[in-house]
Amino acid sequence: MVIEERVKTILIQALELNIDPDDLDLDIPLYEIGLDSVSTLSVVVGLEDVFGIEVADEELTEDLFGSIKSLSQYVDTKLSESTRLR
Repeated sequence: MVIEERVKTILIQALELNIDPDDLDLDIPLYEIGLDSVSTLSVVVGLEDVFGIEVADEELTEDLFGSIKSLSQYVDTKLSESTRLR
């Protein structure tokens, strides 16, 4: 899925990982690859810039940032909502 690949790229850049995107499992807990409060903000900015979405403060939950899969599903939902509103 294109969204998942782009989310992986955002995470690799935000976390400054030296890893191939294909080596990141979709279900790995993001804290296990170094996500913390500071890098979460970088990920949010990346998601907003790359996908043209807005991540509201109240959406910043532990579940959302649980895995690449959960982030990708969130982005997919936001993009679908934005398409319906047009």
